[in-house]
Amino acid sequence: MSTGSPVPQRGNAVVAVLAGAGIVVSLMQTLVVPLIPELPRLLHTSSANASWTITATLLAGAVATPVLGRLGDMYGKRRVLLLSLGLMVIGSVVSALGGSLVPMVVGRALQGCAMAVVPLGISIMRDELPPERMGSAMALMSSSLGVGGALGLPAAAVLAQHTDWHVLFWTSAALGAVVALLVRLSVPESPLRTGGRFDLVGALGLSAGLICLLLAVSKGGDWGWTSGPVLGLAVAAVLVLLVWGAWELRAPSPLVDLRTSARPQVLMTNLVSVVVGFAMYAMSLIVPQLLQLPAATGYGLGRSMVEAGLCVAPSGLVMMAVSPLSARLSARKGPKVSLFTGAVVIALGYALALLLMDRVWGVVLFAALIGAGIAFAYAAMPALIMSAVPASETAAANGLNSLMRAIGTSTSSAVVGVVLAQLTVRTGPVVLPSEQGFRVGFLIGLGAALLAALVTLAIPTRRPSGALPPTTPRTAPAPTVDRV
Repeated sequence: MSTGSPVPQRGNAVVAVLAGAGIVVSLMQTLVVPLIPELPRLLHTSSANASWTITATLLAGAVATPVLGRLGDMYGKRRVLLLSLGLMVIGSVVSALGGSLVPMVVGRALQGCAMAVVPLGISIMRDELPPERMGSAMALMSSSLGVGGALGLPAAAVLAQHTDWHVLFWTSAALGAVVALLVRLSVPESPLRTGGRFDLVGALGLSAGLICLLLAVSKGGDWGWTSGPVLGLAVAAVLVLLVWGAWELRAPSPLVDLRTSARPQVLMTNLVSVVVGFAMYAMSLIVPQLLQLPAATGYGLGRSMVEAGLCVAPSGLVMMAVSPLSARLSARKGPKVSLFTGAVVIALGYALALLLMDRVWGVVLFAALIGAGIAFAYAAMPALIMSAVPASETAAANGLNSLMRAIGTSTSSAVVGVVLAQLTVRTGPVVLPSEQGFRVGFLIGLGAALLAALVTLAIPTRRPSGALPPTTPRTAPAPTVDRV
């Protein structure tokens, strides 16, 4: 008597390993959060220079995600996913060995390249799993970023308080190496390739445009929003991206197929991704500060770094629990309904935040509710994207969608940062964000979630069940099989 087919078992292993890779990438981003206040002292530099350890990761991730997604479609998704994890391990080691600004920035930039792991993992799942497994697998993979971020914060806080700060990066390197080994052993290479030549000009143009855009957004608060460098970068970003778009429309093998990206379902989903990314990161910026401000302010909750992390951790567990529900809703009603539901739940969470921000249990509650909404939204986006693009372009399309989320999070960081920096109160010699600043931040998050819900309504419904289209590549050379 047969004990069962090895195919489902292999599928389970693929899903588990890829979701684990997504969580590790998210942990990599979170590990540095507890160090932010201490980085100027640890790196013997100014606060403005120390902020480059965050900006470098943002810029590298934004540039690498669409580029590595396209390379994955062309040369093998698992191969490029392993490259991304390898760069994360190298970056972690460089940061762990360094004790000054330059190696830390270099290491953090290399770590940022791992942001391509999630879109590549989702694309591998599409190639390897039967249609009935795709919904729940994509939901789990999409939520892995939020899960890792929420669970990693308290773990990072404990390590930062009780060990040398270099241990954080050695931990990141070890986790990355383990996951890379598991991917090598458990995840097969996809035989589906697009062929063609890599669009080097398109990659350089997109990289230049994104760097100008994200530098202007992320550094506007430090340099001044009307300063020459920020305005110059903004103008340069517009001009470079316009020229890049014209090139992509004429390139025989474009880095990003703009005609496919302009399809209403893809375009509207990417716009929602920007707004949902904004709403998600607003909570990540506001809640830890609110929890750690002194109770003497009258609105701060006076919790330690570790306690604040533990208060945020339930939102990650909620994301993991809600992901299967999102997959079921997408299967029955379509991913558009799941995305709309997620945006509405996020909005309800922010509305609740305005009422419960003065209680620790209230913060845990509304953070968990926002986490549930993010899980619904993030799980639906890849399904909407992949039902509208050829299978041979899934990694590039998912990479572009991840880039849109990154633009949303960086914009959220700038906007919320300005709000909390402008609306302040003086407590003794220290200037702190005021209660009004936190409330305005929550209102901005609420508005972003409502905007996401409205844009979602404009997404056309192509397939009532959210099924994926047949895996037929576009007009390109026949798929090749990697026999290595």
